[in-house]
Amino acid sequence: MSGAPVNIAILFSGHGSNLQALSHHIARDDVPARLVMAISNRPAARGIDFCADANIPCEIIDHTGFESRDAFDAKLDETLRAAGIDLICCAGFMRLLTEDFVNNWRDRLINIHPSLLPKYKGLDTHTRALEAGDREHGCTVHYMRPEMDDGPIIVQKTVPVLPDDTPDTLAARVLEQEHIAYPEALDTVLIKMAGT
Repeated sequence: MSGAPVNIAILFSGHGSNLQALSHHIARDDVPARLVMAISNRPAARGIDFCADANIPCEIIDHTGFESRDAFDAKLDETLRAAGIDLICCAGFMRLLTEDFVNNWRDRLINIHPSLLPKYKGLDTHTRALEAGDREHGCTVHYMRPEMDDGPIIVQKTVPVLPDDTPDTLAARVLEQEHIAYPEALDTVLIKMAGT
């Protein structure tokens, strides 16, 4: 694959486990991408410590400091464009982005969700899968669209739902698959971007 590496930003709100999985993957010599920055909307997010330890530039844009969702998204957009970002990876980023923001980054904005979309959009996906009696659960990486947890699917990974599963045990197995699915999906997107 030729050409300049794709400049990536990772958006996160919490522990940053998918941030870690992606950053390790992007650091490989055979991945034509560069992790330019991470951005958290929560000043206390644990992933910020990982960024500091891994020397990943990390911006904190605290959503509580903005009067509106539009104002927050405008600052986010300005920060990403100033850094020359080509592709945004949302990794546990717990903010609904505005329609304008999502459309302005169309097909350059991807997200991971802990369910087999289109099932269980939103929160509490593992509890909902158990309550429904599902035999299979998993995670989805998809291109983001303005509707919540919507958009073309890039990669899905499944896990069996075991008879003694709790939301926590199921979540742990799904999270293992997330750390496989997101790097795999990123590779697919990078190949597609190289061909356009």
